Amino acid sequence: MSLSLILTHPGGAHKDELLACSLLAAVHRVPIVRREPTAEDLADASIAVVDVGGEHAPACHNFDHHQFPADHEPICSLSLVLQHLGLYDDARAFCDWLEPAEWFDTRGPNTTAKWLGVSRESMAKLTSPIDVTILRRFAKAKRLEPGEPLWEILSYIGSDLLEYLRELRSRLDYISLHAKIWNLGDHEVLFLPRTDPLPDEPSSSIERYIESLGKDTTVAALIYPDRRGSGYGLSRHNDSPLYDFTRIEKEPDVHFAHARGFVAKTSAVGVERVKELLGLARV
Repeated sequence: MSLSLILTHPGGAHKDELLACSLLAAVHRVPIVRREPTAEDLADASIAVVDVGGEHAPACHNFDHHQFPADHEPICSLSLVLQHLGLYDDARAFCDWLEPAEWFDTRGPNTTAKWLGVSRESMAKLTSPIDVTILRRFAKAKRLEPGEPLWEILSYIGSDLLEYLRELRSRLDYISLHAKIWNLGDHEVLFLPRTDPLPDEPSSSIERYIESLGKDTTVAALIYPDRRGSGYGLSRHNDSPLYDFTRIEKEPDVHFAHARGFVAKTSAVGVERVKELLGLARV
C-alpha cells in the first residue's frame, strides 16, 4: 500500500527514527511530519507512524518499540521498518553498525559501551559532525517535503541503504550459486569460476559470503575472475600467512604480483593451472 505521509515524534531526534524515516521516504517519496500522532493517524494505514504511538502494527504502518518490555531484545523502530521491508536479516548480518544502534537506542550509551567493551568516552569520540548536523536539522523541522534539501538527503541515505542490501543479496546469491570451496587439508580456498555474463565486480562480497558460511578463519585464499582481464585474481583472505604471491611473479602467465605478496593476477583460465599457481605461492 502506498503511503501519503510519514509521521514521527517532535523534539530531540535520534538515528533510529531518522534512518527509519529515510527508508520509508526512499520507498514512498512522501512528506515527513514531526508531531504527536492522533488516534486517527494510527488507524490510517496510509500514514506511517514511526518511533511513537505505542504500537507495532506493520499492516497499519505503525512502527513503535517503546511499548516493548524492558527485558525485550534490543530492537528499535529502524529494526521494525527493516523487518517490514523484508531486509532485517541481511541488515543484521551485513550492516555491522545496526546491532550497536539497536543497543544504543534501547539501552542507552553506558550499557551499550559496556556491551561493546569500550569506555563511554570512546563512544563519544566517534561522533561525527555529520551526525550532529543532520540530527539537529531534522529535530528542528516540523514538516519536510520532497524536493527540500534535508528531505532529499534523508531519501539518499535510505536509497543507498536499500541499494546496498539488495545488491549485496544479489551478489551473495550469485556467489552461492557458482562458488566452490576447495579443502586443502589444513585450510580452505574459495574458487569463483568465470561465468557469462560476468558481474561488474566479480570479487565483491566474497568476504561477506565467507562470513555467512562461518568459514572466516578456515579460508586462507581466494580465486576469482579478473574483471580487467580474461583470467583470475588470486589473493590472501584475512592476510593469511600461508600464501605469498610474489613467489609466482616470474611465471609467464602471471602479469601482476603485488610487492607485499597479498594478490596476483594471471591470464590462466584452466582450473588445473590456477591450482598449480596457488601451490607455487604456498609458503
